[in-house]
Amino acid sequence: MSAPERIPPRSVNAADPAAAVLLAEGELTVRGRIREASNAALYCTVTHEGREAACVYKPVAGERPLWDFPDGTLAGREVAAYEVSRATGWNLVPPTVLRDGPYGEGMCQLWIETAPGAELLALVDGEEPEPGWKAIGLAEVGEGRTALLVHADDPRLRRLAVLDAVINNADRKGGHLLPTADGLLYGIDHGVTFNVEDKLRTLLWGWAGEPLTEEAVEVLEGLGAALTDGGALADRLAPLITRAEIDATHARVEAMLTSGVHPVPGGEWPAIPWPPV
Repeated sequence: MSAPERIPPRSVNAADPAAAVLLAEGELTVRGRIREASNAALYCTVTHEGREAACVYKPVAGERPLWDFPDGTLAGREVAAYEVSRATGWNLVPPTVLRDGPYGEGMCQLWIETAPGAELLALVDGEEPEPGWKAIGLAEVGEGRTALLVHADDPRLRRLAVLDAVINNADRKGGHLLPTADGLLYGIDHGVTFNVEDKLRTLLWGWAGEPLTEEAVEVLEGLGAALTDGGALADRLAPLITRAEIDATHARVEAMLTSGVHPVPGGEWPAIPWPPV
């Protein structure tokens, strides 16, 4: 994802507690459109009390109807994904708010500058991945040839795989992974999440069926408590997704704790999004 034009360096970063306030209360100015996005996504600046940042604004009015998600709900799902990420303590989703903007209500998310050359996905010859990589599956690369699609055996990606399973992400593509120069990793584009039916589609299947880390178990236990009726996270999600979707999220957390392993593809839904990048 590339910006239509450059702006002055932003004065906040994703770890800054003031970022969400800036996004929610600042003056939003549209600078251009991100043409790669399937729904309307606008590159903007937001300014508030002398601070400025780049951000992405996705108005509800620009969402394309989907057969399996109610119209006008994608922006709220993006914010809900941020709230769950924040609750894990992993902060894998950039600060995201729901607010009014030049084209009506929409999602506003802090822009993340990526680090060039950070390799998280690859196509390799052979049937087994090299050390430091996890297999996703075989992919056709033309002229009847196949190659093994792999992702890095990276603890940041493993955390993201857990988050995606919790929020039931139906579209975790390679282009939605944003590594930064300071060694952090963010995931973006969470509009098709939180469905009550199993729709997990991701490139991060490398740990499928493997035991969850102790860290992941601890995080999931915290999420389970926070998602109960009256829990802090359940209350924050209530304006964003339905009660049934909150209950389904809680059920996914409990199922992972019961199994103790990363989910495996269910077989009733394509396991890998298309296109994968």
